Amino acid sequence: MQPSLGHIALFAIVAAAMPGGIVALALLLTKVLKTARNQRKTASDSYESGMVPIGDAWIKYHIQYYMYALIFVIFDVEAVFVYPWAVVFRQVGLYALAEIVLFIAILGAGLAYAWRRGALRWQ
Repeated sequence: MQPSLGHIALFAIVAAAMPGGIVALALLLTKVLKTARNQRKTASDSYESGMVPIGDAWIKYHIQYYMYALIFVIFDVEAVFVYPWAVVFRQVGLYALAEIVLFIAILGAGLAYAWRRGALRWQ
């Protein structure tokens, strides 16, 4: 069945209205939540297991923590892609082997770049 002009127009209208609807919903929810937050003083307090908060909740972390977290996420995603490939390795053949080697080489190049730039050096 070929898509008609009506189907394409409907799809275009929905595609154009979706971002605007999401932004409008976010603004509406922000106003509702801000009103509810102003009514309660304790809503802006930090929560520490039911205990009275000690100090400010907005502390600065060293950027090194974020760098390690990003590198962890990269290699965690690698495991998500490599494991299913390894499970079906015998069925997919040598073409898939070349693809996974390229994938690991790209990630290895990223790791080498991060290492060379000193992102893995703990100071």
